Amino acid sequence: MDARMQTERQAGVQDGADGTGSGSGQPDGPGVPDDVERLWMPHRMAYIKGENKPESTEAGDGCPFCRVPTLSDEQGLIVERGKLVYAVLNLYPYSPGHLLICPYRHIADYTELSLDETAELAAFTKQGMAALRAASNPHGFNLGMNQGTVAGAGIAAHLHQHIVPRWGGDANFMPVIGRTRVLPQLLADTRDLLARHWSADTDAS
Repeated sequence: MDARMQTERQAGVQDGADGTGSGSGQPDGPGVPDDVERLWMPHRMAYIKGENKPESTEAGDGCPFCRVPTLSDEQGLIVERGKLVYAVLNLYPYSPGHLLICPYRHIADYTELSLDETAELAAFTKQGMAALRAASNPHGFNLGMNQGTVAGAGIAAHLHQHIVPRWGGDANFMPVIGRTRVLPQLLADTRDLLARHWSADTDAS
């Protein structure tokens, strides 16, 4: 199983009034047992530490959006490639199937897109929504771009548009209070599923 997506459920220490384990399979250590379960998601540390964020604003291997198209679709989590833009899964998704539509060209601002790039980015947005609807029937979508670090862009130097599928109740206590998102499917499996539905949708049209 992909280490990024592997989670481990572990209850608190179950025996010992002093809060220490007694060989029951739980690690020894201090703590008082309670009725709350813990959901361990160590892959989130990569996001917290800022891994994969470029150190400069220049194009090239230091930019993940420039590097990803040089990988295979499976390695780069690319769902579909166009002439001027491509669709890729977000490595740190807000919800299952969170897509990013990116131009190959290393530009930061939406106004820098050519007319052809703008048209293909719009077309890929529509196709991405259609593929997500066919694959997982979301109840709605958040679409948008964060222009500049101050506006919330994690990688501001390379333009990318978010397609975030939404379901009723998906903003529950886990992301709101626990700052943790629970995803039901590995990213590689999600990529395969969306790529199949994208191709089927494109063939049908």
